[in-house]
Amino acid sequence: MKKFLVIGNPIEHSLSPILHNYWIKKNGIDAVYEKQKLNEDQLGQLILQVKKKEINGINVTVPFKKAIIPFLDKLSIEAKSTQSVNTIYLEDNKVMGHNTDIVGFETSIKKSKYNFINKEVLILGAGGVVPSIIFALNQMKVSKIKISNRTKEKVENLKKLFENIEIIEWGEVPNFDVIINATSIGLKKEDNINLDFSLISKNKIFYDVIYNPKETNFLKTGQSLGNVTLNGKLMFIYQALSAFNIWHKFEPDVDENVIKLLD
Repeated sequence: MKKFLVIGNPIEHSLSPILHNYWIKKNGIDAVYEKQKLNEDQLGQLILQVKKKEINGINVTVPFKKAIIPFLDKLSIEAKSTQSVNTIYLEDNKVMGHNTDIVGFETSIKKSKYNFINKEVLILGAGGVVPSIIFALNQMKVSKIKISNRTKEKVENLKKLFENIEIIEWGEVPNFDVIINATSIGLKKEDNINLDFSLISKNKIFYDVIYNPKETNFLKTGQSLGNVTLNGKLMFIYQALSAFNIWHKFEPDVDENVIKLLD
């Protein structure tokens, strides 16, 4: 039986095992997908298990998407460009790091039928998935990407990777067409971002990378002010589909059952 994992810290909120095990069972694959909470000092040992073929594939979530890189043999172009890895597998006896968050985010926007060409985007947060979102937004030809984060050093590091981003002080709310919450604020139901959006005109897009819970206070605020809201569920599904395809060599169906599975 093949073994797959998602690693992170925290990891309790991850619905990856539910989705992957659904596809595994539906397609009669002899495999299991589990979640594992780790500390950074355990990453090296984990990658050894991949080399020994004790683990056949790993998904990586916060806070290890960059920290895992020194332990890998090779990076895909996407992973190298973003310095962010969320999918690991063995290729020609070398441990490969890839980034499926980019295609996950881009597909989620396409499926939602929104056009981001020439739009101004404000991203809240600078860790984990943010390099992937910036990479995707650049491919989608947005006009401006503004980033605001509580720790300024993290944003400045991002600017080394993506020179076109504009740094905004945390607490300021500049004009935008799309705002993306890529912080972890919202994983707990009582979490509030505490930014004042009341002066922003209506019909903007409020996008939250968080998919569990499905409606964060950030999205509730956006909706109450007359804006369109999207959570990270489709991004989550399509980054998972891409990883599944890498590991099992085919794309599983995304049907109503998959959508309902994550509600």
